[in-house]
Amino acid sequence: MLKQCIFGLLLAATSFISYAEEAPSSDSQNTAYIVDNLYTFMHSGPSKNYRILGSVDAGTQIVLLSGEDNGYFKIRDDKDREGWVESKFVTENAGIQQQFQALNNDMTVMQEQLRQAEIELPQLQEQNKSLTEQNLALSKQIEALKSTIESERNAKQTASAKEKRQLLTYGGAIAFIGLLLGIILTVVLSRRKRYDGWA
Repeated sequence: MLKQCIFGLLLAATSFISYAEEAPSSDSQNTAYIVDNLYTFMHSGPSKNYRILGSVDAGTQIVLLSGEDNGYFKIRDDKDREGWVESKFVTENAGIQQQFQALNNDMTVMQEQLRQAEIELPQLQEQNKSLTEQNLALSKQIEALKSTIESERNAKQTASAKEKRQLLTYGGAIAFIGLLLGIILTVVLSRRKRYDGWA
């Protein structure tokens, strides 16, 4: 899991660097940066003839306040100062310092996520073990219930068949008794008529 997190971090870093090199910032079209490896002076107007207000460090994120004028941009720097700098020292791509800071922030977040995952891993493993045991117990209960239902179904079928046999037996016995009584009554009545004739 640690290897996967490191791989993900490297992939995110590569993607971020590629994006920073190829595309301008998506936060604002007015966002730009002072090019790396140097600092530049900020003037009070769009020319070196205007007085110097101070310097802007290399890689500083700035806000463009105007279009290019005489090779200069009016900007607002990270210290909230406004002035003019030469356009050749302005770029839309984030400098190495910003890229490093962003990657450092991403790494901090990923390290925290990794630490949290390492803390949660034993708990998740324990939960997985508990859920597996519960699943096995439920599976056994289901099998037991299936067996009980099957037994009850078989017992019901057996009882139903027995009840049918008993009904057939009782019906046959009643029919036999009725037939026997009919024969006896027929014989008795015929004898009585015979005796009545002799009298």
